[in-house]
Amino acid sequence: MSDTPDQPHVLDELPGDLMIWVLIVSELLVFGAGLLAFLGVRAMDPVGFAADQDNLNRVAGAVNTIVLVTSGYCAARAVHTAQHFRAWLSGAMALGAVFLVVKWYEYAEKARHGIGIETSDFFTFYYLLTGFHAMHVFAGLVIFALLMRWPSERNLEGGAMFWHMVDLVWVLLFPIIYLVR
Repeated sequence: MSDTPDQPHVLDELPGDLMIWVLIVSELLVFGAGLLAFLGVRAMDPVGFAADQDNLNRVAGAVNTIVLVTSGYCAARAVHTAQHFRAWLSGAMALGAVFLVVKWYEYAEKARHGIGIETSDFFTFYYLLTGFHAMHVFAGLVIFALLMRWPSERNLEGGAMFWHMVDLVWVLLFPIIYLVR
């Protein structure tokens, strides 16, 4: 039996557009592969990774976790509050910018101590994974800026879903990179 125009398709029930879901799933696969590689290399040098991990600013990482999860709340409210969506999106954008400032502070702190991407395997993964994530935060801010100018319910849903993917990735990155020994 084929779908007729009167029968909704399961993909019509997804928030946002199908292509945003293709993007989200592909990005989750890329981050997942990066985290698996990190864990595999860490298993070969747990002592070295633990020593390098002690050079991370866990407070900054925790602050960024709170900031990003709160911005995700703002993004969700933007989708569900049509009348005030710009205010909620502005809040999400401001918090996303705070995340990037804190991340920049962390990178500058590492640079002052002579710690770079080539310092060790740990810091290679640290910079690649958190830097790639920061690029996604920036992309989310661009998406939100575009939504401020050209809003639609479907696009707001898609933008919020992308932002929630960024949240999810950080909620995985933070404990694995900063906390787990």
